[in-house]
Amino acid sequence: MEKLILITRKTRLEALTERFNTQAQAKFYLTQAGLDFDDYAKEHDHYRRALEKTQQAMQLGMPIQTLERSLVPTYLFAPSDVVVVLGQDGTVANTAKYIGHCPLLGVNPDPERFDGVLLPFRVDGLRRGLETTLAKKAVVKEVTLAEAVLSDGQKLLAFNDLFIGARTHVSAHYRLTVKNGPAKGKTREAGPRGERQSSSGIIVSTGAGSTGWLSSVCNMASGMSRQLGGSALEPIHLEWDARQLYFVVREPFISKSSGATYTAGYINEGAPLELESLMPSGGVIFSDGMEDDALSFTSGLVARIGPSQQRARLVMN
Repeated sequence: MEKLILITRKTRLEALTERFNTQAQAKFYLTQAGLDFDDYAKEHDHYRRALEKTQQAMQLGMPIQTLERSLVPTYLFAPSDVVVVLGQDGTVANTAKYIGHCPLLGVNPDPERFDGVLLPFRVDGLRRGLETTLAKKAVVKEVTLAEAVLSDGQKLLAFNDLFIGARTHVSAHYRLTVKNGPAKGKTREAGPRGERQSSSGIIVSTGAGSTGWLSSVCNMASGMSRQLGGSALEPIHLEWDARQLYFVVREPFISKSSGATYTAGYINEGAPLELESLMPSGGVIFSDGMEDDALSFTSGLVARIGPSQQRARLVMN
């Protein structure tokens, strides 16, 4: 291990100051909108102080490279790097998929504000965590990533979830094929099965993401079931290191040319979900809410989605 990489993020106040050129103009905008500028300022101050302490804790006689998170997709990480992320949780998720097998330490800059599911370290515990990691004695939790591979060779990884659909709020058109593989709790069906569909898109969730977007879909379905006199649905839960994913088709539409037979299920290792785009324009695949880092998914392209061989390696406190 030869170099420490520190990933930072812009605070809400920094982003607004960039947008309005000065902090005074950002304050005027927030005040006019009836929002609490002091909350933005307090969050900013907490983060800046945490950043200073984090930089001090990382002084271990090794080279240190600091990157703002928007630069992470274009940075070439080396296998000998150790990555420190000064949260929030989303910053960890959007970093882990770009760093290969490098160990990652998530640091919570403001424990009173952020739950920090992916941020096990406090600033004052980071140095000890780094020393343990460099000594190769750290407890490391492996996390299964989702992977979408297009027929033209492009690839996209996801820590929490993939979205496949249309860029705007129009129907996505595609042909879905579920490969022959043992679905959890069900018997194997012979051969691939699938259909042409029209929907609001498909969510593919990892174990780490099963408490996020996927849980929102489950909550919606459960609420509808109860309203119609049915029972509440059990939430979908996968372990973070499970070699399975789970897909859900959002709002599938049944017509003469589109069906809704295969709207949810497990994706197993070696049995990917296959999607053929039928959208002449506007089709996309993006991961972890990062729409700006999307793959174009238009007519003529086929996407195969399954668990990635690459895993995130989160250092635990």
